[in-house]
Amino acid sequence: MNFAELHNQHQPLLIANVWDATSAVVAQKAGYQVLGTSSAAIASTLGYQDGQGMPLDELFYMVTRIRAVSNLPLSVDMEAGYGDSAEEIIANLRRLAHMGVSGVNLEDSRIVNGVRQLDDASDFSRNLRAVRNVLRSENYNLFLNIRTDTYLLGHESALQETLLRGQSYKAAGADGLFIPCLTSENDISLIAEATGLPLNIMCTPDLPSFDRLKLAGVSRISMGNFVHSAIQSKLTDVMHAIRSHQTFEGLFVVDCSPP
Repeated sequence: MNFAELHNQHQPLLIANVWDATSAVVAQKAGYQVLGTSSAAIASTLGYQDGQGMPLDELFYMVTRIRAVSNLPLSVDMEAGYGDSAEEIIANLRRLAHMGVSGVNLEDSRIVNGVRQLDDASDFSRNLRAVRNVLRSENYNLFLNIRTDTYLLGHESALQETLLRGQSYKAAGADGLFIPCLTSENDISLIAEATGLPLNIMCTPDLPSFDRLKLAGVSRISMGNFVHSAIQSKLTDVMHAIRSHQTFEGLFVVDCSPP
């Protein structure tokens, strides 16, 4: 079953979002079918702000390390593509394809002067169509999971704007539609039916159960950077505890239960 076909299983495809070689190994051992990078988690790991603040070569290095320790299909979060033109984005995606990457996320917003804002839908669709056409002509089989930030940014007509963008992106060659911060089961059903694209929903505190997401039409569920954030929170607690208690005892848990 290839990467695209994994989006058409009986249950939604649960993506393990990873940020380094260790997290990739853990996810593979836990039985996940697919890995996806989290741009925010990788940026944090390397000491950068999210939003394409991380040098592209450093992202590619992390991808090579993940690929070196795991044979699972890998989708890479490329944010806005790390390019201002279709040509630049295409060049970046070629590099990923040569690394054996199966898919990418591309988003229709970017940070300008410290503020995230939506791209013009027509301009984004035009670039997406150019990217799709070149990749297809060169036989690069990357799954293009297109993220729209209508709900993330609290667009005043989020549902209507998402439907318009989703249909436009499908026509331009999107393989999947990714909508962070979408939690309404009614909206999920309407969007899934109207666009006909595999729909990717991301972890949020008020996200419905996986079973309910399946019934609403979700094909793919991702974690974003929330697992990484939870681990960092635990790390913070441990480091503070060592310093305040002046002991390492809290690091060691002895299992005294009978065999």
